[in-house]
Amino acid sequence: MEEVKLLGFWSSPFSKRVEIALKLKGIPYEYIEEEIPINMCPRIVKYNPIHKKVPVFLHNGKPIAESLVILEYIDETWKDTNPLLPKDPYQRSIARFWAKFMDEKCLPEILKVCYESNNEIKVKAMGELQELLKVLENELMNDNNNLFGGETSKVGYIEIVSILITYWIGVIQEALEVDILNKEEFPNICGWADKLMSCSFIKENLPPREKLLAFYKKYTKPLMLPSNELSR
Repeated sequence: MEEVKLLGFWSSPFSKRVEIALKLKGIPYEYIEEEIPINMCPRIVKYNPIHKKVPVFLHNGKPIAESLVILEYIDETWKDTNPLLPKDPYQRSIARFWAKFMDEKCLPEILKVCYESNNEIKVKAMGELQELLKVLENELMNDNNNLFGGETSKVGYIEIVSILITYWIGVIQEALEVDILNKEEFPNICGWADKLMSCSFIKENLPPREKLLAFYKKYTKPLMLPSNELSR
């Protein structure tokens, strides 16, 4: 019998990505909740000594780190049910590209907006994040490959990865009392988010909004915008 374990943290969008993929494919697994500070947890240090963060996926005792890597491993290992990535090689490459865009471009700015102590850096990061979101907004508008927001009932790789943008940013901006993502400037992203959140499978496997909001209000650092930004 295969042994599948996931070391995670309830408020991590990256842990939730893996949980959603496992549930979508119907893979039995044991979930192990870690504690703050994550990078001090003995299991995390043991199984992910380089990054020291969640998620860590254990398959028959072999550890795999980084959510995007884990998602692809799951998809390649359990091929017979609910494929995550598109079958077409070109569409797969596009899905991977935009997943990396979210994690390598948007995520660093999100982290600065949340946790940077220097307010000037926080404000600059918010502006950088909005510029990056405009790139994603335009891609959604010109989505000739129908990669984003295809069928309402379809949940796959890009939908799972996107919860960082389509769910977490909304909670973060409410916690910080700032306007990062709104329907006037980003109708396509917000429409896509609404479509994904209307999917009961996605919604049921996300942390409760009020609980997540309380977490970010506790741990994020306040952001003070210049007066000209407050009137937006």
